[in-house]
Amino acid sequence: MAAPDFYNPPLSSYPSPLTGYEGKAPLGDEKNEDGKSLKNEPAALSGAYDAFVDPLDRGRRGGFDVHIYYFQANPEQMDYARALHERIRREFPELRIYRFWDRPIGPHPVAMFEVNIFTPAQFGAFIPWLSVWRGPLSALVHPNTTDGGGEAEPVREIAVERRNHSQRAMWLGERLPLDFAIFDKMAINAAAAVASGNPAGFSGDSQKAAAVEAVQPTS
Repeated sequence: MAAPDFYNPPLSSYPSPLTGYEGKAPLGDEKNEDGKSLKNEPAALSGAYDAFVDPLDRGRRGGFDVHIYYFQANPEQMDYARALHERIRREFPELRIYRFWDRPIGPHPVAMFEVNIFTPAQFGAFIPWLSVWRGPLSALVHPNTTDGGGEAEPVREIAVERRNHSQRAMWLGERLPLDFAIFDKMAINAAAAVASGNPAGFSGDSQKAAAVEAVQPTS
């Protein structure tokens, strides 16, 4: 069975960024005192300061995953990554921090460890901090969203997961190529399950974990 076309899915259409701001008077070109930046109209602070915007996950999973990579064959990078892992655990204990992998896992091309972020305040504190303290390492910052299809549409769920790791992702440092074949395999398995009338279990974290386990054991 062929994998769905992740590169041109209907879900890649984008709503207008001006949704909710229709009919406003045009903004002017007047400059601030620095003579460069544009003067904006006063407005209440955006709600994005207090809570992640839809469709970012505001629940158990968290709005963002941060994957911090190092080359496992490079002793200096491994030592730095281990020290950074410990530093994050000590300075940001409120974040969810996972084990220190010594090899590639899932779609990640080299060894890494993962951190989850749950609020805009955590994002605003941790990402600027990491931009300085990541040292020679690269970091993938990708959103977790709730606009997937869930168990009712597991193939769409996986397509959204892939999109979060690609179109919606941000990078600190050098960008590393991910192995997106894992998402294709997940989609093929999910499509087969739907065709057989048994789609349960092929959505969200459970399907992601099962696919990772199938590609390479996690022990």
